[in-house]
Amino acid sequence: EDVGSAVAWVGAVWLALVLALIVLPSALGVSLGISEAYMWVLVKTLEWATIRIEKGVKKPQPQMLKSPAANGIIERDETPMEKEIARLHRVDFEFSDIFYFCRKGFEAIVEDEVTQRFSSEELVSWNLLTRTNVNFHYISLRLTVVWVIGVIVRYCFLLPLRFTLAAIGITSMIVGTTMVGQLPNSSVKNYLSEVVHLTCSRILVRALSGTIHYHNKENKPQKGGICVANHTSPIDAIILTNDGCYAMVGQVHGGLMGVIQRATVKACPHVWFERSEIKDRHLVTKRLREHVADKSKLPILIFPEGTCINNTSVMMFKKGSFEIGGTIYPVAIKYDPQFGDAFWNSSKYNIVSYLLRLMTSWAIVCNVWYMPPMVRKEGEDAVQFANRVKSAIARQGGLTELPWDGGLKRAKVKDTFREEQQKNYSKMLVRNGSIG
Repeated sequence: EDVGSAVAWVGAVWLALVLALIVLPSALGVSLGISEAYMWVLVKTLEWATIRIEKGVKKPQPQMLKSPAANGIIERDETPMEKEIARLHRVDFEFSDIFYFCRKGFEAIVEDEVTQRFSSEELVSWNLLTRTNVNFHYISLRLTVVWVIGVIVRYCFLLPLRFTLAAIGITSMIVGTTMVGQLPNSSVKNYLSEVVHLTCSRILVRALSGTIHYHNKENKPQKGGICVANHTSPIDAIILTNDGCYAMVGQVHGGLMGVIQRATVKACPHVWFERSEIKDRHLVTKRLREHVADKSKLPILIFPEGTCINNTSVMMFKKGSFEIGGTIYPVAIKYDPQFGDAFWNSSKYNIVSYLLRLMTSWAIVCNVWYMPPMVRKEGEDAVQFANRVKSAIARQGGLTELPWDGGLKRAKVKDTFREEQQKNYSKMLVRNGSIG
């Protein structure tokens, strides 16, 4: 009995401190300076660790502290195919002409442009987490001690704290939206729904030790519009709803996610589709157009890439979001990988493993840029409009722009891609006089 009462007392004190020092300030949108102090200590610790690594490496090994993203496995020749073929061909086709394509094939096998975007972003220096290919924590005794202390802090203090905050945030979201959903449709219901969504999102951001910097708030998405953003993680939606409310678009899920979806849709006009409906493009477009046509409804939040990319690039935007009409509000999201890896490699980790990695990282730090609204120009088709918005987001976020479909994460390259390259090659042969 004494042990049980002691455990209950400790639990009550723990919950009271969490509610008083974190949950209540989060709900009110104020900060007590705890997260700022934590980030200051964290930055100083990582700076010290980097200095120790530089001193501890006996032989100069600059590659250990150099970003592999800047220097790939292979050195590529970026000469366009047209110029290469024009240089190679003189009059007739020669057998050596195939070497250009052989080289390009070998380059693609060793390190292609697509698959490397679905693995975690490499770091310039070690951040005292386990995600590294070099055993930095064996360089010196001090560094090993600090690393062990960091493991204890992350798993024995931060993880229970974040789990408690996440449980409070999710429970509050379900209960709050369910209660608001019972009210008749009115401006009061809309106001309370936004309060519940904002409050719970702020609690969930604290559960990730989130530090988010929002830029150009005058460009925030307005009601009746469509917000499109690059996609790195499932928490992208929480990062954005921490600063404003959106109507989510997605497929109906089961389990805990399904419970949250059914509760939130009662209080807010989210657009959830059944699995059979999501494949019907006309139905999806029709429902989204009806939502956008109502200027009193919250802006729709869409991630046009359709899958998570590793925070270094922006891949092809699906044109569906840009066929709806209305005003597009682009948003660029860029995470700082020094403090934690926000990217979800869904082909490698399930959602539970991913959340465990996320909640045992140091923190989630990111920048969000609200960009000026964009509308479709006259004579511009949906694909051209999508590419224009994608280019703007890539430039603002400092991300690499790639033309590839993120669906290649799980699917094979379509035959049409290969056929297109073959047609281009045959046209160049004819144009250069190799075949006459």
